[in-house]
Amino acid sequence: MDISTGTSSITRPARRSGRRTLLVLAVATALAAGPTPAATAGPIHLAGVRVHDGRVDLPMAAGTATIDPATLAIDARTYDGRTLRVSDPAADAPGRPTHVTSSGKGARWSYPGRGLSAEAHVERGRLLVTISADRDGTLSWPVTGTDQAASALQLPRGEGLSLPVADAFWNSPRAQLVGSEEDMASQLTLPVWGYTLGAGRGVSYLAPTDIGTSLAYTSQGGRLRTTAKHDFSGGNSTREYTVAFSLTDGSPVAPAVDYRHWLAEHGELGSLGEKIRENPETGKLLGAFHAYAWGGSRKAAGIDKLNSLGISRLWLGYDADDSPMTAADVTAAQKAGYLVGPYDSFANGRDKGPDTPPNSVWPDNVYPSFCVRRADGTPQPGFHKQGCYLSSQAFEQAEPLRHYLTDRTRSLVANGAASYFLDVDAAGELFRDHDAAHPMTMAQDRANRLARMRRLTDGSARQNPLVLGSESAGSWANQVLAFDHGSGTPVDGRLWPMETGHFDSTPDQPKDDTAWGGYTPAPAPDTFFKPVRVADFKPEHRAAVADALKAMYDPAYRVPLYETALHGSLVNVERWELPFGKLPDQKTTRALLAMLYNTPLNFVLGDKDKHHDQNLRELAALQKYFAPLHQAAGTQELTSFDRLTADHTVQRTVFGDGTLTVTANFGTTAHEGLPGGCVDATLKGGEPQRLCPAKVVS
Repeated sequence: MDISTGTSSITRPARRSGRRTLLVLAVATALAAGPTPAATAGPIHLAGVRVHDGRVDLPMAAGTATIDPATLAIDARTYDGRTLRVSDPAADAPGRPTHVTSSGKGARWSYPGRGLSAEAHVERGRLLVTISADRDGTLSWPVTGTDQAASALQLPRGEGLSLPVADAFWNSPRAQLVGSEEDMASQLTLPVWGYTLGAGRGVSYLAPTDIGTSLAYTSQGGRLRTTAKHDFSGGNSTREYTVAFSLTDGSPVAPAVDYRHWLAEHGELGSLGEKIRENPETGKLLGAFHAYAWGGSRKAAGIDKLNSLGISRLWLGYDADDSPMTAADVTAAQKAGYLVGPYDSFANGRDKGPDTPPNSVWPDNVYPSFCVRRADGTPQPGFHKQGCYLSSQAFEQAEPLRHYLTDRTRSLVANGAASYFLDVDAAGELFRDHDAAHPMTMAQDRANRLARMRRLTDGSARQNPLVLGSESAGSWANQVLAFDHGSGTPVDGRLWPMETGHFDSTPDQPKDDTAWGGYTPAPAPDTFFKPVRVADFKPEHRAAVADALKAMYDPAYRVPLYETALHGSLVNVERWELPFGKLPDQKTTRALLAMLYNTPLNFVLGDKDKHHDQNLRELAALQKYFAPLHQAAGTQELTSFDRLTADHTVQRTVFGDGTLTVTANFGTTAHEGLPGGCVDATLKGGEPQRLCPAKVVS
């Protein structure tokens, strides 16, 4: 099925060997046609629902779901006669259910012993189950991946992963997945996960009530399983929990297809094309790589050098320090066709001191009076345990009269900058504030952040509309952002020890490994500029580093979930502290992934960096190849993703209605004429253009 239409349940003929188009069997026409014969037979009928033997049947697209209210186990019977296990019984029994009654559009029952009520119905072919609670508590459900046919788990870490459920690495302690639990609102970029259940079948799980919901990973019999858990909290307004289930074709990106449809159906899918029409400066993102500039690289002369190398588009950012870009520097960048954006954060407050970042200093006792307060009354520690995190609710209450945020922004873009990078706001680390002066739930925190980001983009904050970016954007921010730095990276938990040097020590102790580098020298801090390889770490840490990089960058596991859901809505980039030159051994893979996913690479530029000239050559060569591809397809959907070889080393994407087709070979041997380590990109009506990154990077 073409993702852009969502109207066909027939797979189109293969264009090349091994090709599969995307298909999600969740179409509204299934309901319009009424229940199937299998769903209408039975002794009791409630609004198209069949109740029999204590179970509830509901007609989904492509099949019938059967729920056991006694356990919350769910099976699905597909139209071709297969039975799929959608969920095992809840890990913590919900209790004895009442009789099933009609809810007007589905079925309803309750669990009086636990204060839970359940409602199930089908909407646009999806089964939606909502559990509501009249008291605080938790529910561990659905329990997924238990069908013996399950072959792969789709997981939206950063850009996305599809993990073979029996993979030895991911089931072992080396991957640090099994036994862990990830928060859906802050650690996963999309509130979905999914499983492939053998050939041509799968299930997508979507949790629109992502706040208060987490996903835990276990290994049973050497196979990956997952269990969602929801925290019912009256104080945090999370007493309602909804999961939407869809039957899919088992594609490695099918859950993201389903989620894109969900966003569109609920009016929550942004359009980059519309953002460009509303603010033409946003159009400068198309074809642009991203770079943070230091020292002379943020000056007019440095910008002229970039332009002279043929770098046609660039998002150029600069850190919060005492040497911002001047109006003359910004003018030079604008003449070159670049976007300029200062780094800022509304999240941290600290006392002013010699090492305090300028954007952590606020007037009028904002710090500490605006601090988020935990349940015990203590402030929520800020970044690196310094100062505190500041309450978005406190700012929202103060803003109409005091204009703290507006004044901050106006001062930072007084040099003419047309873009803005607002750290943390879209990253999803949401807070509940217990301060009586500015109480706030996590949902209110999210709403506040969306409101203040929207003010930056619509110009209502007393400046021209800004091209806004934020850190590791959760999908909930896709309508207000033009770009993000971070959601392109499937972050492994060992990245932080690598960056901080604290593998076995705590932050208040000396580093036990300094391979990554620190924040000196000032003109080109090692933490950004120093290339680092596994061999640079201490011997006792190398295995952990190698495993972390495998978990993040092994193309056999990588799939474009984020791009399938949100390409054409915003521009997605890797984390800014992982510029292209930071990990030399991953350069070829990262370049191929960027071209395959039609996403920019990010760089760090500094004229005091000894690798500066090499950095510029690589930036110029790669951006020249990327620019026409992104300018053509950056506003388009990712409509197809295929893995063309059994080892997943050759992969293909299609954007729009064939606007751009990209084939990348991550292997070492040629495939149908495409050499290993190379990528072919074809614009509609044109000839393939080849890039072999190893020839332009070192």
